[in-house]
Amino acid sequence: MPFDHNHHYHPTLLRLLPPGPGRALDIGCGDGRFARKLAAAGMTVEGIDTSDAMIARAAATGSPGPGTVDYRRADVTTEPLEPEAYAYISCLASLHHVPFETVTRLRDALAPGGVLAVLGCARSSRPGDYARELVAVPANALARLVVFAGDQLNGGPDPVAKAPVRMDFPTLNDVRRDAGRLLPGSTVRPLVFWRYLLAWRKPADHPAAG
Repeated sequence: MPFDHNHHYHPTLLRLLPPGPGRALDIGCGDGRFARKLAAAGMTVEGIDTSDAMIARAAATGSPGPGTVDYRRADVTTEPLEPEAYAYISCLASLHHVPFETVTRLRDALAPGGVLAVLGCARSSRPGDYARELVAVPANALARLVVFAGDQLNGGPDPVAKAPVRMDFPTLNDVRRDAGRLLPGSTVRPLVFWRYLLAWRKPADHPAAG
């Protein structure tokens, strides 16, 4: 049944947008759904993904405006990123596909005051994490049933292109440790539906990228 855990948290990620228009980079953009929401909020968006099929699907869907979206196939671990260029960088279920240290490239690409927002996947580490998983199972089943019922009332679900999936997740403790080391002042908040939210705002006095 088509309930997407990443889409569920789009409103949470949008609340982290800094005020005013600016440039945004959406990493692992997939079919472009979140990139289009950033454009709808007035951002000038670049969506990158390693999948040709997903980029083609995203590009086939127009931008809602008032901002714009430009999609391209790129690997964030090697793609040149302009230093201090972006007001907002998002990674939705994509950071675990690359070394965690990739966040240093994103850190350097953020403008002072810019926000890095990571909706990530990780394995539980603490008792509270496991308790959250117990809550997620019935909540997930209910959400899937609600979405399924809505789709049936509206003529069936839309075809969904599947992005490449990797199930090798770090532990939440690893994420907390590495985020604290590489992004001092960041927060890592476990979420229901097997996700966490890592948020970091670049200080105005952060050293410029070399």
